[in-house]
Amino acid sequence: MPRLSTSSEPPGRLDMPAQNRSLERGIEILRAFRQGSDLLGNGELAERTGLSRATVSRLTQTLVGTGMLDHDASQRAYRLAAPVLSLAHAMRSGSPMLHSAAPLMRKVAEKLKINVGLAIRDREDMVYLESVRYNRKVALRNVVAGQRVPVELTSLGRVYLAVAPNDRRRELMERFRKQRGQAWPALETEIRRAIAQVHAQGYCVASWQPEVVALATPVEIEGYPIHVLNASVTTTQAPDDVAAELAPALMALAAQVVNAMQRPD
Repeated sequence: MPRLSTSSEPPGRLDMPAQNRSLERGIEILRAFRQGSDLLGNGELAERTGLSRATVSRLTQTLVGTGMLDHDASQRAYRLAAPVLSLAHAMRSGSPMLHSAAPLMRKVAEKLKINVGLAIRDREDMVYLESVRYNRKVALRNVVAGQRVPVELTSLGRVYLAVAPNDRRRELMERFRKQRGQAWPALETEIRRAIAQVHAQGYCVASWQPEVVALATPVEIEGYPIHVLNASVTTTQAPDDVAAELAPALMALAAQVVNAMQRPD
């Protein structure tokens, strides 16, 4: 596998021992809000976090008081407040990886008229840090920064599994086994095949949405978490044909991102 660099994948933030239980639980409340879940009541938050309703009630009151949540009295529910968006903006504007990668991603997307994304793992999902949508056809779905996709189903996630530390990969595979039940054996075969492809060719291909073919490759840089770049198109072409066409450009893009990150200011 043509490794680009050597990254030191840090422990997941919530894989580490908790330092402050109240803070950890408050963050769990915020994490419960996902796309399509704009309003959540205490009962729904308790179900999603596994916390008691009494604990959730105390935490939501605190989060409202600190400005992180807004309370909709008529619905007796909560939604994320504006300061959360401000935090996300601060993350994006302060990210060296995005500063280096985003202009290069736009050039490739515009030149080839494809979609290009950059993502990082968060628990069982890959989270897009940047998504440049420039498809050959009208996109069947709209992917934006902050959107989550499943690790086990996507080229992004399967690349992550291929280059992740062994203990992290084993932990995630065990979670997927429990979650997927009878569907797991076939899915595991797909994942193992994708991991082998990454090791042999530096990328893998997946098509988990109708007529959307994506391939992905890792970006590994010392001192940074594992990032993954992908390229996707809406097409009826066979995945292997799409990969043959796009893989050279995607691999070159990953190398350019690594070089940009390692270049002195």
